[in-house]
Amino acid sequence: MSRQGILGGIAPRPPRYWVGVACSEHVCRGLAGGFAQLCHGKQAPLARMQPGDGLVYYSPVLTLQGREPCQQFTALGYVADGGAYQVAMGEGFVPWRRDIHWLPGQPAAIRPLLHTLSFIENPARWGYPLRCGHLEISAGDFALIAHAMGITLPPSTTT
Repeated sequence: MSRQGILGGIAPRPPRYWVGVACSEHVCRGLAGGFAQLCHGKQAPLARMQPGDGLVYYSPVLTLQGREPCQQFTALGYVADGGAYQVAMGEGFVPWRRDIHWLPGQPAAIRPLLHTLSFIENPARWGYPLRCGHLEISAGDFALIAHAMGITLPPSTTT
């Protein structure tokens, strides 16, 4: 039977790959809790992602209010089943989150990758594409970042 027959005429879309931007301290909270929170808790970036999509965090700084640079990819994983949900954190802050299956790896500096990542069109202005806090990247860029983080991806991930 064909894939269309099994799925009732609806073929699943291939996985997409994303970069989220957050300080290293916030990424550590997400790693510990098995979730991602993007763009200061907005729902829209999380709604664009589907189960099986890849997500990598880039951390420009160590802490939200701090100025100490991090400039590393700090976490990588895959969107889990289920949708976005809200969590009350106090003082009226109720951000949206999405569960993520994080893979073990080590942070990787962005600078050595600037000339190889296709979403960095101009290495002299490499921070420009990251300014919005959430962007789609290619499967090849995702695999390159994973390799730099010491993460071996499943073979079907980047085909």
